[in-house]
Amino acid sequence: MTLGCKVNQYESQLMAELLTESGHESVPDYHIADICIVNSCTVTATGDSKCRKMIHRVRRENPDCIIVLCGCMPQAFSDKPELFDGCDIVMGNTARRDIVPVLEEYLKDRRQLIRIGEHVKDELFEPMRIHGFEERTRAFIKIEDGCNRFCTYCIIPYARGRVRSKPLDILEKEARDLALHGFREIVLVGINLSAYGQEFDADIYDAVKTVCDIDGIERVRLGSIEPERMTEEMLKKLALLTKFCPHFHLSLQSGCDATLKRMRRHYDTAEYRRIVENIRALFDDPAITTDVMVGFVGESEEEFQQSLSFCYEMGFAKTHVFPYSRRKGTAADKMDGHVDEHVKHERADIMIAHMLDAQKRFMQAQTGKRTTVLIESMDKDGVHEGYTPNYTRIRISDESLETGRSYEIIITQAFEDYCTAEVVR
Repeated sequence: MTLGCKVNQYESQLMAELLTESGHESVPDYHIADICIVNSCTVTATGDSKCRKMIHRVRRENPDCIIVLCGCMPQAFSDKPELFDGCDIVMGNTARRDIVPVLEEYLKDRRQLIRIGEHVKDELFEPMRIHGFEERTRAFIKIEDGCNRFCTYCIIPYARGRVRSKPLDILEKEARDLALHGFREIVLVGINLSAYGQEFDADIYDAVKTVCDIDGIERVRLGSIEPERMTEEMLKKLALLTKFCPHFHLSLQSGCDATLKRMRRHYDTAEYRRIVENIRALFDDPAITTDVMVGFVGESEEEFQQSLSFCYEMGFAKTHVFPYSRRKGTAADKMDGHVDEHVKHERADIMIAHMLDAQKRFMQAQTGKRTTVLIESMDKDGVHEGYTPNYTRIRISDESLETGRSYEIIITQAFEDYCTAEVVR
């Protein structure tokens, strides 16, 4: 049961493969499982609450199940054993590959095991490599872990440690193996993806090119990226890679410079605007999506309006809007001027409404365009679904199409979160 980001999804896949290889069988329903692994997220207090509720539900509905809690929550709050109530095994982010021997140890006497190692200086990238993924056409590859930024609102550097990257030769082997297993699209993911390779004089371009050079891979995408290192030179190099998909989930957090400074972000709106302008100048029909936080500590009504105006001006294809969540252990928790919860949610509603309007404008602008779609699934009505290079969701009523194949299309109509299209014959 996976909460949180694409990195967590990759790590859950890794643990599932290790268990399957050791003789366990994966089942889709926790009610009939002997073991339930809850891979946690602790980005927000809401995430912690969701995780605890999930654990309590499993314990209540399948009381004999062995519950394993792993991921960011136990790593960040290893000193709070009350969070582990109801769990048989607790593991942090430093020993995922030990899932099988830890389970075997627990089964000897069925006493609670807590295995949370500390992140250390000069920690290496954890050896991990998957051979499949739950989706049939697209697979994630984790290439980076950790963050050195320590934004004032964020607990993740404590849960994930410092930046460390997957060596390029290991990345190549993993991507090649996934291609042989039929995956046509690879998404490179990380905690601070933009920082990839800084320990060994490489960068995100090197990782993208490594995967683009593999036969059988048709598309390469990036997961969420920070604005850091997205220079014009970097973008020009990426634009030369024909398999690279022009979809940038470029984290913003706020469209107000004063708020960004209190967040300890390492850019301002002028720099962010330049990056967006460079992307739109260098790539054909790119999509830029983002995350925006409202109600951060000290955010005045004027600052919120500045953020709202900037975000709308950027014309994002899609925006994840969320209210600031107070986290113990962060610098922001100790700041003065916390915004009332009602005000935060009110601002979130306003921002969401404006960003949905921007999304609608982006979707409408796609109509009439000629592009390609990689078919990923077909529903019971024979409608096929897939995504364009810029990650526009496409639905096509044509039962003759095949999952896992790419088709040239013309987009015919736009809806709130998808477009319809016709195949070019």
